[in-house]
Amino acid sequence: MPALPVLPQLADAFADLVLGSRCVGCERPGRALCPACWTALPDVATPHGTVPPATGTVTTFAVGDYDTVLRALVLAHKEHRVLALTRPLGRLLARSVRAALDDAAVPAGSGPVLLVPVPSRPAAVRHRGHDPTLAMSRAAARALGPGVRVARLVRVRPGAGLVDQAGLGVAARAANLAGTLTAPAGVVRRVGERCPRAHVVLCDDVLTTGATLREAQRALRATGVPVLAAATVAATRRKVAVPNFG
Repeated sequence: MPALPVLPQLADAFADLVLGSRCVGCERPGRALCPACWTALPDVATPHGTVPPATGTVTTFAVGDYDTVLRALVLAHKEHRVLALTRPLGRLLARSVRAALDDAAVPAGSGPVLLVPVPSRPAAVRHRGHDPTLAMSRAAARALGPGVRVARLVRVRPGAGLVDQAGLGVAARAANLAGTLTAPAGVVRRVGERCPRAHVVLCDDVLTTGATLREAQRALRATGVPVLAAATVAATRRKVAVPNFG
């Protein structure tokens, strides 16, 4: 009878044989994310973006930079529908949520935690065949345990002229998103009745300029919902222009 540690190796071999899958981090045949690449990922999330955050915005937490393995994970899950990555991405998002709760010193038993995923464009969801941020948020809630649930409080406003954010700069992203998200009053009221005194954490996959999270936060505040913090898997490195004194 083979020793227990051999079983994961057998599972990887089976996955490679039947599915032809490889680790998105190191391309090792087997699981979509091998144990070695998972272990190498950061254990603790930290604040990203501007610290302190810009006036009127909450602090955003991320596990690490949107680079190397984290970037490969997000892209494979979002654009190539590698659904086996939903659970590990959810666990990473859970680390950011936990860091946000710890930073805010949320006492145990003070109220439920609501993870509010930032909505994707309906056209993008149809094209991809799934909603990656919603799936990750649900996996994060399961990882965090009782008292944490997902609430789809924010929606894309019907008829909003929202276009793909890829390639847009800071100002263009903000202009593209302005007024496009809404928190329907009926949905907010029903969730509030079921989850009074809830701590709301916005969730997204990647923090880029922060425009999407700011718009989602605006939509929630417009219906009287305070946001505790925002949580993402990764954050892009902000490029800072170096002044030329020559």
